[in-house]
Amino acid sequence: MKISSAKFVTSVAKVSNIPNDYKEFAFVGRSNVGKSSLINSLLSQKLARTSTTPGRTRLINFFLINNAFYFVDLPGYGFHSAGKQNENLWATLIENYLKYSKALERVFMLVDIRHAPTSQDKQMLYYLTYSGIPFTIIATKADKVAKSKVKNYIKKIADEFCITSASILPYSSIGQQGREEILNIIEQHLNL
Repeated sequence: MKISSAKFVTSVAKVSNIPNDYKEFAFVGRSNVGKSSLINSLLSQKLARTSTTPGRTRLINFFLINNAFYFVDLPGYGFHSAGKQNENLWATLIENYLKYSKALERVFMLVDIRHAPTSQDKQMLYYLTYSGIPFTIIATKADKVAKSKVKNYIKKIADEFCITSASILPYSSIGQQGREEILNIIEQHLNL
């Protein structure tokens, strides 16, 4: 699949304001996992706001792709410096989106390849599985580890999640590793 156009459409703080006019592909993960960088690398342009400061995405951001579907950038979870009140607010926003979006096709759940999944990552995986929401786990920042060790890191994450290594896709925003695989998954959903 080729991405020929992409534009920011809206940010929402309430699920009642979700557009729901095109299919949606959501990106979720803990703060500083590289969601915005991944989205930008898929788009081959800097559209999603990136920052070295975790917790910058505080609303649900919608990007219209090819005038046909949305990339949905969900707030990062697990950013403790934001304060418990904000953390709970973002968690509720994410949960409500996942529960009430009528156009959600698939969730791309991001984890940092270099770190073991957190309890919040495990909770998100459980929620997606329990809710029957189609998802793909993406291990970001694959360029930060030696190529010869990527499989070992993936296996550690898989073991923590109690899933197979084949269920996890390594991704590098810099090297574009995994880009075509994600775009192919999206294309399959669009053709259903």
